[in-house]
Amino acid sequence: MGPINTKTVHILSRLFIVPGILLMLSSGAFAKEVIGWVEKVGVSPSNVILKAKIDTGADSSSLDCECITPYERDGEQWVRFSVTDINDQTVSFEKKVVRTTRVKRHFGEVQKRMVVRMGICIGDQYGETDVSLVDRSGFNYSMLIGRKYLKNRFIVDPDETFMSKPECKVD
Repeated sequence: MGPINTKTVHILSRLFIVPGILLMLSSGAFAKEVIGWVEKVGVSPSNVILKAKIDTGADSSSLDCECITPYERDGEQWVRFSVTDINDQTVSFEKKVVRTTRVKRHFGEVQKRMVVRMGICIGDQYGETDVSLVDRSGFNYSMLIGRKYLKNRFIVDPDETFMSKPECKVD
């Protein structure tokens, strides 16, 4: 095979590079926002601002809550709980329990948790996801954001923190 000339390079680029870029654009690969491994997030309703660990190793999200009180409303299970934001302000929520789950902690203990549906805002990306309620007071961050919420929205840069601030327009 002889040397590659500029005409050959031009033809090859049209055959492979341009379609590859078009494929990436149509798949949304360039639309994903880059975030750090720790971010400020907004939790709705109320747009409470929390520090969250972005954990690609966790499947689902969890939230540090105080005063977790289950109760029944119209024959359905609900829960009342409080969250403390980054300014040490406590905000109360009442949410319908979507389900309960069993989580095996890293030291082997199995813990039963209530799961509620919450709105999460990172940067300008808003979405709702299931969040388990737990006492995370022994952890550095009051929320853990898992893959189910991150999928198709973000690229996580483990070298960075606080790359965005929650700026979602939620009705």
